[in-house]
Amino acid sequence: MTATPIRAVIFDLDGVLVDSFAVMKEAFAAAYAEVVGPGPAPFAEYSRHLGRYFPDIMTIMGLPQEMLEPFVRESQRLAHRVPLFDGVPQLLAGLHERGVRLAVATGKSGERARSLLGGLGVLDRFQAVIGSDEVARPKPAPDIVHRALEVLDADARDAVMVGDAWIDLASAQRAGVRAVAAMWAAVDVEALMARSPDAVLHHPWQMLELFAPPVSAG
Repeated sequence: MTATPIRAVIFDLDGVLVDSFAVMKEAFAAAYAEVVGPGPAPFAEYSRHLGRYFPDIMTIMGLPQEMLEPFVRESQRLAHRVPLFDGVPQLLAGLHERGVRLAVATGKSGERARSLLGGLGVLDRFQAVIGSDEVARPKPAPDIVHRALEVLDADARDAVMVGDAWIDLASAQRAGVRAVAAMWAAVDVEALMARSPDAVLHHPWQMLELFAPPVSAG
């Protein structure tokens, strides 16, 4: 990581802030059974595209777009089972103490992401929570990162993006933002490292090591 001060941090959501993998797998299986029919749901293939907008994944996989409605329904029904990763509340508090502005840029819809973070009690930590349905082109295009920078009133040179998928890092790099690989979830290490991230973190609390300690009020 370069010595340029970091004034803004943009997070991916799933696999970075929240551990949603099990719920996502269950919702995908239910949607597949409802729309496609019996048989094993191809979740392993689906998981290779995580970070993308769900309709885009359906197009890539050749699956019906009608899977979106039951997938969202089941995801919302099971949302109470999605926790924050250990260390994330402390990370967000530490960044707040340091005066860092925060945003979320996610493959989910904006409404679903805000609802999930609200239920977890951390929505107010973010100046912006932006979904793939709220930009012209989702990741790996840079649009969602550009939008986050705009809302945060931050320059790309002063920002980083934290993601657990290669498309998060690609989106960041195409926007001129430093890319940080989050390795605390189940990630494709080879794909992440192929993007040459500026930093690699194995625990959320390590993010605070990139910053100076908060200034004491005394």
